[in-house]
Amino acid sequence: MIARAEPDADPSAALTPLETVILDRLVPDCGNRGAAPNTLQLYMTKPARLGGYLARNSDPPPGNTVLWRGWRRLIDIQIGADFQHCRTYG
Repeated sequence: MIARAEPDADPSAALTPLETVILDRLVPDCGNRGAAPNTLQLYMTKPARLGGYLARNSDPPPGNTVLWRGWRRLIDIQIGADFQHCRTYG
């Protein structure tokens, strides 16, 4: 809801720094419905794309189900990254 009310807000309003790094590595910025770089709108489209959202110019904003699927994938990826970090350094 924050991204819809304030699309140009800083991504840190909803995401941790690690989540933004993971999303930057997994989801390219191209094809994100013309969102400005480094904005909350761009970073809310990225998890939606992980959930199956196509982000075409004619598509409506992503819905709750697609966002939920993307968040689940992002959390699983983050757990894997944390686990790998522990195995490497712990």
